[in-house]
Amino acid sequence: MPVPVDNTSANPAVEAEQPELRRRRDRRRGDDSDPRTGTMPSITPNDIDSPPARTVPSGSWAEAAAAADAPAAPSKAPVHGVPVDANPAPESFASEKTAPPRAAVPSAPDTAPSVPPMPARSSRSEGRAAALAAPAPDFISSPGLFVREQKPRPVGGFRGALYRMTGGGLNLGPSARQREEDELARRISRQLQGSYNTAVLSLKGGIGKTSTTVGVGLTLAEYRGDPPCAIDANPDSGDLVERALGEGIYQQQSPRTITDLLRNIESIDSLTALARYMHHAGRLHLIAGEQDPEVSDSLTAEEYLRIRKLIAGYYSVALTDCGTGVTHNAMSGILQSADNLIIAAGYAVSGAKRARSTLHWLAGHGYEELARNAIVVITDKDEVSSRVDKDAIEDHLSGICRQLIAVPHDRGVADGDLVTLDVLRPETRRAYKEIAAAIVDGYA
Repeated sequence: MPVPVDNTSANPAVEAEQPELRRRRDRRRGDDSDPRTGTMPSITPNDIDSPPARTVPSGSWAEAAAAADAPAAPSKAPVHGVPVDANPAPESFASEKTAPPRAAVPSAPDTAPSVPPMPARSSRSEGRAAALAAPAPDFISSPGLFVREQKPRPVGGFRGALYRMTGGGLNLGPSARQREEDELARRISRQLQGSYNTAVLSLKGGIGKTSTTVGVGLTLAEYRGDPPCAIDANPDSGDLVERALGEGIYQQQSPRTITDLLRNIESIDSLTALARYMHHAGRLHLIAGEQDPEVSDSLTAEEYLRIRKLIAGYYSVALTDCGTGVTHNAMSGILQSADNLIIAAGYAVSGAKRARSTLHWLAGHGYEELARNAIVVITDKDEVSSRVDKDAIEDHLSGICRQLIAVPHDRGVADGDLVTLDVLRPETRRAYKEIAAAIVDGYA
């Protein structure tokens, strides 16, 4: 009987000659196989309910085939634009089966570069709505964003001549004096909300009260968009309209006065109806004073307030020539409705003293605010001699009023006849512009 061969005591020389065959045999047996026979272990019923995971010997063709048949794992994101193979072949398969060489894939960095996430649709909608709701610049609030600002054109002097000679090619801009004139014009033309009244008064006659009313009224009419109105409330046969129109023209017109206006005031319900009782010196509208000595002093405070109320419905600026003195019948109504005052004075010592006395009287009779904001106008009507210290008189009056303005000597004012801006000296016209600007400043 033959003797069984013991596989465990094989010849060492044979095993040394066949190492590869032994390694393959061991792999086929697996961990649970019988080392003697190489048979697979038996399967119990419990193992049928939960089949064991598929075990494929590593390093063989079967392992490579099983890896190829397995479900594909999610592919990794490409790194720097190079796709990464989801199921790379094992090294053993690559060694047993020759394949074309592949390009080397760079290794992925430990930390991928951060990419900002795309905003959600709702976030983009909210951002778009916020941008539309934000205030955008427009032509009214930001005109400089759309149109280049143009340098103002010089009018006179060397700058104006150079501008005209070059046809506007060389513009040095306005001079300092022109800029001051433009600023005065801007202050005079300021838009007003409501109706305002300025009273022009003095304690002494013949010192430029009426000429100041006409000159300032014409200046307001020249620069303002709405025409001003001047009222002659002088109880002593005032000549306001004659100084504005000229004696001859006034006589040719219908001589309607403030008395006629009061007689028919209840029937006046429009500017057209009011114009029948007014005179016009250009854009300056005037109400003539009463010329009859028997009735000129009959204007009362209540009657003046009725006229002032009527004028306030159609004019934003009114000037009232009050006549001489502060105690006549209409004066209380005039001061009650006045928004500011012009105190007329002269360079004579007596004129300066009367102006100061007027301010003190106002402050002591309940008109302290009017006195504090008053504008004192000193007119050099008689061209006083050099013995009079004009600076001392101005210093004497400037400390008790809001502003003091001097009107230089001018034949167009001193003659007591027609006052026309065209014939006045530039210095006189500038003084009237300063007075008009100061008046409007007091309204704001």
